[in-house]
Amino acid sequence: MIHTLTLNPSLDYIAECPHFTLSATNRTTGETICPGGKGINVSLVLKNLGYSSITHGFIAGFTGQALVSLLEQTGLQTDMISVSEGLTRINVKLRSDTETELNGIGPYVSASSLQLLMNRLEELVEGDILVLSGSLPQGVPADFYATVIQKVSSRNVRTIVDTSGQSLLDTLTCHPFLIKPNLAELQQLSDHPLTDHETIAGAAVALQKQGARNVIVSLGKDGALFACMDGSVYQADAPSGTLVNSVGAGDSLVAGFLAAYLETEDPVNAFCYGVACGSGSAFSSSFVTRTEADALVQSLTPRKTR
Repeated sequence: MIHTLTLNPSLDYIAECPHFTLSATNRTTGETICPGGKGINVSLVLKNLGYSSITHGFIAGFTGQALVSLLEQTGLQTDMISVSEGLTRINVKLRSDTETELNGIGPYVSASSLQLLMNRLEELVEGDILVLSGSLPQGVPADFYATVIQKVSSRNVRTIVDTSGQSLLDTLTCHPFLIKPNLAELQQLSDHPLTDHETIAGAAVALQKQGARNVIVSLGKDGALFACMDGSVYQADAPSGTLVNSVGAGDSLVAGFLAAYLETEDPVNAFCYGVACGSGSAFSSSFVTRTEADALVQSLTPRKTR
């Protein structure tokens, strides 16, 4: 079974407002409220690709209950833990001449709630996959993802990590199966500018040397770079298309990689399918479908650069 972990999920309020003006009254031309959070996005895309998963995380207050209700309406299986301090955050996504985001803080998570989550994750067994994504809410230590991976890896649970900064670095010695920083997150971990393919590849390989088995660096409109566990490095350009919504594109890449790897156990094929899924979601107002991903991947030819 696939499990996704979103410690600080959200309700995403997406507002369409052409020509938004500061210090003025603006009116939306369209609005949507949907479940948010990187692990939740992975689960939603996996569902589109034909794979079931269980979503884990923390919720709080009336916004948390609304989030669970929306998740259940989409058909996702949830195992959320309710906490008493704060509210599940509301993230505002403003689509105007440019895209602007205003992300909330989220609830406070106590040590006892963290232990309850750990107890539930103890139920994962060999063959399960755990995707750990996104930022950490208040009260959660920076090395919590590493603690989780250490626990589940002893039972041969494969892990995929999509986070940033010290929280990501702490997981490397636990040998996650895949990590997926974007270029900005990779730059944050590097002590020199990442200005071309060679420097980006070097930084990705450096994370492998610290323990990650596979590394995908998402590059937005420039596609992605893949440092494979066999020591090779590949580059894939994004397929051509018009950007509609960049939110969740990286999560779609993770879901596409996972789905294709489960089907073929070919990491390079999985990388290409992940790029197709990320691009498909970016080209759509909703998440990519299987049909869209299958069509887009036909135009992708990865280049081996190392």
